[in-house]
Amino acid sequence: MYHSVRADPPAGTAALSVHPDAFAAQLDALAELGLTPVPFSALLARWSGGAPLPERPVVLTFDDGYADFHSEVLPRLVHRGLTATLFATTGWLADAGRDRAGERLDDTLTWSQLAEIESAGVEVGGHSHSHAALDAVDRRAMRDELVRCRDLLEERLGRPERVFGYPFGYSDAGVRAAVRAAGWTGACVVANKLARRSQGPYQLARLTIRRGTTDTAFRQLVQGCSVTRHFLGDHALTKGYAVVRRTRTFARSRGRSLR
Repeated sequence: MYHSVRADPPAGTAALSVHPDAFAAQLDALAELGLTPVPFSALLARWSGGAPLPERPVVLTFDDGYADFHSEVLPRLVHRGLTATLFATTGWLADAGRDRAGERLDDTLTWSQLAEIESAGVEVGGHSHSHAALDAVDRRAMRDELVRCRDLLEERLGRPERVFGYPFGYSDAGVRAAVRAAGWTGACVVANKLARRSQGPYQLARLTIRRGTTDTAFRQLVQGCSVTRHFLGDHALTKGYAVVRRTRTFARSRGRSLR
């Protein structure tokens, strides 16, 4: 899981950004290790009985839809003949116009750039409309986030876009059911664990690649080595956030029952 790839990220995206030179080295490392990037939908299709995958597949995902995907990521992918999956927040796009929603952390892609990215062989999926924490909004708002994002992608890009990445990586059973009901065929959380078929198509785990990810760590992670050790701190934070979210959800449901 990537976010921004740029040399001089603003404070809001710095920790989850990757330097372009480091990103290029990571792509080259995949080739050296015999790993083949495939779209997220290809993994979903394989696990539902579809076509076979390469022997050592890896899925590269990018959240939010920052402008540097077009300037820094896409050229490096195209040069190497590689693919990825980009989860776009439709309300954050630079030319969203009257559909603009949420607060962007950095410059974002335009609709024309998104179409160009897809034409270059990169899969485009949804990341909600305003980047809301879906487990913290009511059902009507959640449905609007999911359906509006889906409809805008289909309208502007000209075909169904069916893969989804949860904003902040958060989901619960209700969110996952809503994502499925909205027509998305699969979705990614974060979790910082290896993706397993047993997780199901709406809760597939990803590994976070950030500015502090060393070359050695990257090579270990993409081979499934030392994953727990690398993400001990993240797992502790995730457990804490889970408690907060459950408490918040319970309070919200109690508030509805009292009205």
